Amino acid sequence: MVSRVTTVAFQGIEAVAVDVQVQVGPGSVVFNIVGLADKAVAESRERVRSALIASGMSLPAKRITVNLAPADLPKEGSHYDLPIALGLMAAMGAVPADRLAEYVVLGELALDGTIAPVAGVLPAAMGANGMGRGLICPAACGPEAAWASSDMDILAPQSLIQLANHFKGTQVLSRPRAGLKPPADDLPDMAEVRGQESARRALEVAAAGGHNLLMVGPPGAGKSMLAARLPSILPPLTPKELLEVSMIASLAGELAEGRLSDRRPFRAPHHSASMAALVGGGAKARPGEVSLAHNGVLFLDELPEFNPQVLDSLRQPLENGETVIARANHRVTYPSRIQLVAAMNPCRCGHAGEPGHTCARGQRCAADYQARISGPFLDRVDLSIEVPAVTARDLIRPGNGEPSSAIAERVAAARRRQEQRYAALNVSARCNAQAGARLIETVAQPDEAGLALLGEAADALNLSARGYHRVLKLARTLADLGGHDNVGRIHIAEALAYRQLGQKRASAA
Repeated sequence: MVSRVTTVAFQGIEAVAVDVQVQVGPGSVVFNIVGLADKAVAESRERVRSALIASGMSLPAKRITVNLAPADLPKEGSHYDLPIALGLMAAMGAVPADRLAEYVVLGELALDGTIAPVAGVLPAAMGANGMGRGLICPAACGPEAAWASSDMDILAPQSLIQLANHFKGTQVLSRPRAGLKPPADDLPDMAEVRGQESARRALEVAAAGGHNLLMVGPPGAGKSMLAARLPSILPPLTPKELLEVSMIASLAGELAEGRLSDRRPFRAPHHSASMAALVGGGAKARPGEVSLAHNGVLFLDELPEFNPQVLDSLRQPLENGETVIARANHRVTYPSRIQLVAAMNPCRCGHAGEPGHTCARGQRCAADYQARISGPFLDRVDLSIEVPAVTARDLIRPGNGEPSSAIAERVAAARRRQEQRYAALNVSARCNAQAGARLIETVAQPDEAGLALLGEAADALNLSARGYHRVLKLARTLADLGGHDNVGRIHIAEALAYRQLGQKRASAA
């Protein structure tokens, strides 16, 4: 007799159905798992055996074969424990096999028969809903799975005994409720920033259009402080974005208590991060920081201290909004549409260009330090600003700056204008930074004066085709912030001013 239970394998954020086939038949007493399983799946034999014994059942003294089909698809992770155990229980008659056919199952077993949480429950629930089936998952992951559909049948038991009693009718498992984290009320506020008016303006523009931003200034100027306050002025995630972000976080096992949050991700990896940590990879092709920051902010502090090859690996995600990880036996794609915010010192000693400062190495100190960042990488940065050191007079000046709530209202209004514009054009872009070249030429056509200025600047700054379109995107955002339908000369001029510093650094690199 062969019993069947459906589970999933993950390819990126996509859940692929896996048929767990369990056969209990005559022959030598052995427990085999076949179907291209990794070490964690092979070790499930002992976890399943101990969990069944702890639940009052024991394996029959027969030949047990578990096949994970399709056999050429790699199977990774501990979430195959529960479907294998339920397949065995169905073969022994402990649970009805016809009822199991209605569900997709995943969960890790402890030796005492309890069901431990696993990563990837939300994408598995979305996949099960697409198959027209329910889901059986650990109790700790129930609030996460409930987001897949309001009318989907979800069972979230704490142990094998609870699940068996539910199928027998002696205990009823209630459907878990979708969990949502309370709104964050402890975000750093822009009111705490003294001085730095030009940097505050650039941060608002970057937030309004989703643009990449580079801040250059001496140590202690407030670059990291400004970046940490960017989430407080960004709009909350839309329902679609919320699911996309949460599916990636679920695969990485970073959904605390299975509860989702509408706060945009803010990831700040250390400059010692490897390429696999930043863009994803490793033996199991896990998502990296750039994917975990999808629909949010990736903050790279001390930018030149990152490995140059690691930085250049971000060029494809910054351009295409996705990360492709290719391995010999499979290819995985993760969404990675991010807003890059970076900070750096002007030179290794950090004080190049300051009045009264003379570096022993001269101009070579700044040139060598900035040359660690490639020109093509800098060409993908929309705004480059210099953040000067804050003086003591700025700090003792009475009063606070404009609070984040006021800035967030202007950012939200600009974002609504962009969403309405692109929705009317029936395109997938939600902000100006996501618009393609042809689209931005249509919606950001400057007036005659702006076009003349743009032509002059293109020759003076030697703008690339990418740089030209990024200036148009930035000018369109500036017009949206001002509530203007058309892009004028003043918007082009400000966009070029933000672009000028980065263009010089890209040429030097």
